[in-house]
Amino acid sequence: MIQSGLKVLQQWYAAACDGDWEHSYGIRIETTDNPGWILSVDLIGTSLRGRTCESEEQCADGSWMSTKSDGIEFVAACDPSSLERVIGNFIEFAAPEFV
Repeated sequence: MIQSGLKVLQQWYAAACDGDWEHSYGIRIETTDNPGWILSVDLIGTSLRGRTCESEEQCADGSWMSTKSDGIEFVAACDPSSLERVIGNFIEFAAPEFV
């Protein structure tokens, strides 16, 4: 059975919570004024710390997405209709842990 991206994100968060991590770090989903979404995931204190990436995608239909990790924080931004894709990008980034 294929799980939804949100379900996998929830599982990753639950696994990262160790009694300490969740008091200082976490996951944030916010809206932007351009308009769009931003997904931020703190990597400090997780097995993903140090993992980096960077990509940008523009589509002919006007959708867009930007993903970057400096090894400390994973940040992805997208247009209003691409939040599921951004969550999917984090899941791919976190692979093979939770895929």
